[in-house]
Amino acid sequence: MPLITSSNKSEILNHLLDNAKSKGIFIKVINVHKEPIHCLLSLSPNQNLAKVIQLIKGELSFCINSNKLCKTKFEWANEYFTISLSKSQVERVKSYIFKQEEHHKKKSWTEEYDEFIKSYNFERI
Repeated sequence: MPLITSSNKSEILNHLLDNAKSKGIFIKVINVHKEPIHCLLSLSPNQNLAKVIQLIKGELSFCINSNKLCKTKFEWANEYFTISLSKSQVERVKSYIFKQEEHHKKKSWTEEYDEFIKSYNFERI
């Protein structure tokens, strides 16, 4: 259930960025529209994706719940979706992230995700 709204979005994203920076996590682009949070990360060779996601999600849910930024208890979905991309795709992905709200007026995140998975012959877990 989407719990991030226009009234709490800015505070949540700012906190996420500050926390990531303090942990040496480099977020190039981030945006959210109801659900999910999309971000473009650049990992250093000594960082592993699972640990970075754990650091981001764990601290952010603690902050949201401690500061009562949502009307009900905030919990992340159990899963997350990641892809790696070549340098040539960075601008395209940045544009997608910035225009997330526009994209989701036409198609829900779930519909978009299902299409992506199908187009690359992945299985939904």
